[in-house]
Amino acid sequence: MSNVKTLNPLIPDPEIFQDFVDALGDHIPAIERDIGRLKNAPEDRAVLADLFRAVHTIKGDAALCKLDLAVRIAHPIESILSRLREGQLQFSELIGEAVLLALDRLELAIDAIGAGRSVENLRLDKLIQGLDALGGCQPAEVDQYSAELIEAVTGFQPIASIGTAPRQARPVLRSNEHLANDLRFFRSLAQQFENRSPLFKGRSARLLKLALDTNAEAGKPVDPVQLAAAVYMHDLGMMFVPESVWLKVGRMTDEEKQQLRQHPLQGAGLLQRMEGWEEAARMVAEHHEMPDGAGYPKGLGQRDICDGAKILAIVDAFEAVTLKHGQRGHTRSVLRAIAEVNACDKQFAPEWIVPFNAVIRRQVEAAD
Repeated sequence: MSNVKTLNPLIPDPEIFQDFVDALGDHIPAIERDIGRLKNAPEDRAVLADLFRAVHTIKGDAALCKLDLAVRIAHPIESILSRLREGQLQFSELIGEAVLLALDRLELAIDAIGAGRSVENLRLDKLIQGLDALGGCQPAEVDQYSAELIEAVTGFQPIASIGTAPRQARPVLRSNEHLANDLRFFRSLAQQFENRSPLFKGRSARLLKLALDTNAEAGKPVDPVQLAAAVYMHDLGMMFVPESVWLKVGRMTDEEKQQLRQHPLQGAGLLQRMEGWEEAARMVAEHHEMPDGAGYPKGLGQRDICDGAKILAIVDAFEAVTLKHGQRGHTRSVLRAIAEVNACDKQFAPEWIVPFNAVIRRQVEAAD
């Protein structure tokens, strides 16, 4: 397939489509566990057989639902697993990562189709071309083709792991001591938020480094000190939202949505009342706004959102998605987060995606 547009990303039957979505959600965790087992026992024929059956079922379900896109992704994966099962290829960590990446993109594509969004940003044409090539390669070429597929789809060279504890970045402070004292205070508040869950440990440091590095990549158009304050304070308001709301898994009530959408204004309100932090206050207030006007709390458009808020929106979403998919392993969760951020062209400012990608690319390659 040379052009993903030749496929038909439409939903012929919403009820059958939802059945496929539910079934896919059941299959993916089992496939991930089996690939994890193969990393320890690459010649386990029983596990390979289970993997083959799961992907074969996904392909069959997709065909019944007339989801050509899903069939085109699942078919070459099935071919690869068939060759592994028959002993024509030997399982490696890279081939496992390539298969998991393909399934990640399938999930993202199905989510996009269900929401009526474009799938063009997912590089599915490169994915399917890479899978086809991998399925037909010689045994000695498996790792090479797997690595090329991963880099073509994600833009990053595959790595064994990515460090989870980056060193805390320290912004260059103005020569005004009260600003330095304020920043220490803001950091202490952010630490209180981190203490609410072990999963948040190191969150502020990660966000700060990403935000400052992204700003620096673009030539520092945003004051680094103000940006640092915004990073520390952007979720202060979440401490006043009941945990039953911000950790809720199901659908929120209108009242709960309103509670959640007010949280940027609380951190911004505190900053506004402190001398010298007006820019940071605006960043915090606007960090959930979206270029298409669908954000909150004011529904601002692209031209009305400040650059600091645009940076904060990207790095905050990246951290959230990485955390959400953390059970899949850090490497995969980071790659999934990169994919989701880049796919949300209406949620994030495109002019800031480019420097953000450059920063992430350097971090990934440095960790290799």
